[in-house]
Amino acid sequence: MAIEILMPELGESVHEGTVSRWLKKVGEFVKEDEPVVEIMTDKVNTELPSPASGVLTQILIKEGDPVLVFAAMGIIDPAGVPGQAGSTEAPTPSAEPATAASAPAAAAAPVAEVASSVTAADGSRKWFTPVVRAMAKEHGISEAQLTSIAGSGEGGRVTKKDVEAFLAGSAPKAAPAPAAPKAAPKIEEKPVAATVAGPDQELVPLVGMRKMIADHMLKSSQVPTVSTITEVDVTSMVAFRDRNKESFQEQFGVKLTYTPFFIKALTESLLEFPLMNSALMPDNNIVKNKGVHMGIAVALGAKGEDGLIVPVIRDCHTKSLVEIAKDLEAIAKKARSNSLSVTDVQGGTFTLTNPGTYGALFGTPMINAPQAGILGTYSIKKVPVIINDMIAVRSIMHLVLTYDHRIIDGMIAGKFLASVRDRLQNFDFFK
Repeated sequence: MAIEILMPELGESVHEGTVSRWLKKVGEFVKEDEPVVEIMTDKVNTELPSPASGVLTQILIKEGDPVLVFAAMGIIDPAGVPGQAGSTEAPTPSAEPATAASAPAAAAAPVAEVASSVTAADGSRKWFTPVVRAMAKEHGISEAQLTSIAGSGEGGRVTKKDVEAFLAGSAPKAAPAPAAPKAAPKIEEKPVAATVAGPDQELVPLVGMRKMIADHMLKSSQVPTVSTITEVDVTSMVAFRDRNKESFQEQFGVKLTYTPFFIKALTESLLEFPLMNSALMPDNNIVKNKGVHMGIAVALGAKGEDGLIVPVIRDCHTKSLVEIAKDLEAIAKKARSNSLSVTDVQGGTFTLTNPGTYGALFGTPMINAPQAGILGTYSIKKVPVIINDMIAVRSIMHLVLTYDHRIIDGMIAGKFLASVRDRLQNFDFFK
């Protein structure tokens, strides 16, 4: 029985990816959980594991072509003979990318309805492949049961065989959930005239990560947003960092930058104003998050020319300043070395962007939909200010909050921003 390689859900707001590279050719044998195809989105580049052992008999989506979430990208024949699977060429693509309707509804629907992660009894987060999640949905396996299964795959990952073994010794199964409705067909876009370069121009196609970022920014631009700005006196914070940055590096093995302070203050304010830590979903439900999982905008490439990615530091509400600093350095290194995993970019509840690192004094960041807000932190400058009718030199910066005005009113946004400001100014909070 042929098994489809499905495009998984690689993030809450990711609906499409690009097949950047096939790691196996048609006719080659692949083991279960062995990387078989590389997918690129605006959030992450990742290698997807094979759902079963067998021969890759068909490539349905060619390298460089788009693919929708839950669509079939290739076919694995568990009974196939290596080298006898036919041509290595993919079939001629249609005018539209493959849609979820190209896969059997029974396979696509359960995957669409199962969460990307499951929280175990001990509070840890465990991630499962689309195949495992689909089987769990089909056979009525609860989240508690799923997390209890011992995985035999790489890194202890639960495989299809592990689920089958669990089912063989489990109690009678619950009835499968009803299939989700098929996705509506994609509206065909009107053709546009080809761009012709002049004698002193060069054409650069908008493809890959840059194309994914463009699509996501277009979606985010449809959200009615407002930006609110405040000025912050961070003289105490700057003095503290100057006094302690060398000893901090020696004691904890990590550089002390300003960003961990911003994350810590922002986290505490999100706990104070939980609506800011929410998201408005397409079905008009507001998801309120109890934990703070901070997305950090990281520019890629020496000059940022390779795009921008938003990895996530999880459970910031449980971490100290030192732990946040360590996590920040680790996640930034992974992002710049292109070694982020799928879980590194999933589950963000709020985003922080820090253009001040590059000297930017002011800006209005774009929201990372469907999150309720994003905070921009800008360059710290020494300026003369008036205190008690006297002129003093202070370290001043700007905070800019962009928020979804459908669920956040100006009063809440203003109070939230003032809360972040006060935490940074009253630096006793960090001691």
